[in-house]
Amino acid sequence: MDLSTLHVTHDIHDLDLDVIHGFLASAYWSVDIPKETVWQAIQHSLCTGLFLNGQQIGFARAITDYATFAYIADVFILAPYRGQGLSKPLLSALFDQLDRLNLRRVLLMTSDAQGVYRQFGFSELSHPDHAMEKFNPTVYRQM
Repeated sequence: MDLSTLHVTHDIHDLDLDVIHGFLASAYWSVDIPKETVWQAIQHSLCTGLFLNGQQIGFARAITDYATFAYIADVFILAPYRGQGLSKPLLSALFDQLDRLNLRRVLLMTSDAQGVYRQFGFSELSHPDHAMEKFNPTVYRQM
């Protein structure tokens, strides 16, 4: 694979909404998410898109107040491009943007990529007993 055409952008208008929605609508964490909801989320987040030969192959976003906190969400590399280290430039670009904000806390949840995020300084929660959630896994089916 020729990585010389690898490109990262933070401009949401350069993102391919069809690619992003196509992936997220079948991802275990966002099954059936409407395209309009994906676009609304993108507009209210700090986003990073990864492109190869002009085609979007990866995406990540940070939900943030730009002052104290961010939550990493919707990180993916399309299946044909996985296992080639491409999450590193995608996440590096996102975390470079977040590092400039001097945030106090950045959180994420992952069921299978702990090793990837440890490379960027993440660890398990220092006080997991303090964490709580309100979870509605079928919300998109109710819309």
